Amino acid sequence: MRVQISKWGNSAALRLPKTVVEELGLKPGYEVELTVEKGEARLRPMPGTPFFRIEDLVSEMKRLGAENEPPLEDWGADVGAEIINDAYSRK
Repeated sequence: MRVQISKWGNSAALRLPKTVVEELGLKPGYEVELTVEKGEARLRPMPGTPFFRIEDLVSEMKRLGAENEPPLEDWGADVGAEIINDAYSRK
């Protein structure tokens, strides 16, 4: 399969065709390992590279239910610089 290298800022970029992305199971945000040996470049998916969307994390939290939430810690009354006494904070 032939692909073209393009300019991307001061670097060069290689656009991966959809078929390659699907076959390797890649998605935007995933990391890959690029190695160069004997004049050849090899691209390989990094195993176990997680990519989470906040929507997925929130839905999983809701699915697990409130009984699996960690307990809240009481750190005591606010003291020092974290006290903000303005109209917005008093709402």
